[in-house]
Amino acid sequence: MTSLFHLAALGPLPAYIPSPSNSGFSIGPLFFHAYGICYVFAVVAAIAIARRRWARAGGDPEIVYNVAWWGFPAGLIGGRIYFLITTPSQMPDHWWGPFAIWDGGLGIWGGIAGGVVVGVWYLRKRAQLSWPDVHRFINAVTPGLLVAQSIGRVGNYFNQELFGKPSTLPWALKISFAHRPPGYVRFATFQPTFLYEIIWNLLLAAALVWLDNRRKVRPPGLFPLYVAGYSAFRILEETLRIDYSVYILGMRLNFWVALIGTLGGLIWFARIQFRQPAGGGRAGGNPPTSATPEYSRSGTA
Repeated sequence: MTSLFHLAALGPLPAYIPSPSNSGFSIGPLFFHAYGICYVFAVVAAIAIARRRWARAGGDPEIVYNVAWWGFPAGLIGGRIYFLITTPSQMPDHWWGPFAIWDGGLGIWGGIAGGVVVGVWYLRKRAQLSWPDVHRFINAVTPGLLVAQSIGRVGNYFNQELFGKPSTLPWALKISFAHRPPGYVRFATFQPTFLYEIIWNLLLAAALVWLDNRRKVRPPGLFPLYVAGYSAFRILEETLRIDYSVYILGMRLNFWVALIGTLGGLIWFARIQFRQPAGGGRAGGNPPTSATPEYSRSGTA
């Protein structure tokens, strides 16, 4: 009862989600951006999930560290390049503007493409895994990518970005005046689209794990399902977002990218699942090799 009286004394709870007053914190002369910290936690989570899943598949979990060492920087570069190409007007007007990732500005499409291409290159050329093993590795890491994206979206909350149209819903996000886009300065609360994406990504990750445990998906089928599932949500999200974008035929550029990703992912998944296995073997193939020449020597690259 005492707790209830205390709550009553505080007055009515706000009918919105408040935004953080700061985008980070200082320790001495150093300022730590919450956006960057979220990405660190995102990478740690993705590595932990991938190591566990790859070990359960019979692979060497140490290889995940080496793939991340190459793939994460490639993902940052790919994500930044995509952002700069598609929204060059949003780049900070300084010589270091192209590198200012601490202020946001990473395109998920370019980030995933860059990380996957370099990761697959490493698995084939440095770790010397066969294509079937590469496919199984991709299946193992895919759910962790969605978890990492969810954690990374928390950084958007601290930056007060990637929100949607004005809203009076109880879970609407209050945005400070300085972060409201042109034409919306008189509105205070907006759709928290980054929160919707967090929830969707976690649900999709759980669904992919469930499918994988049921042995219904032929490798690397989880990855095109991830592409299709995430892109399908982005189609909806792009109809809500109001941040700057290039428009094509009246729709945001990423709406069309998401539409292509959804259709392409579904077609890719269908081709993987219905192709004839090489040699007439079962769909799942053989278990991954326990070691490669590089890892049998030292365990590191």
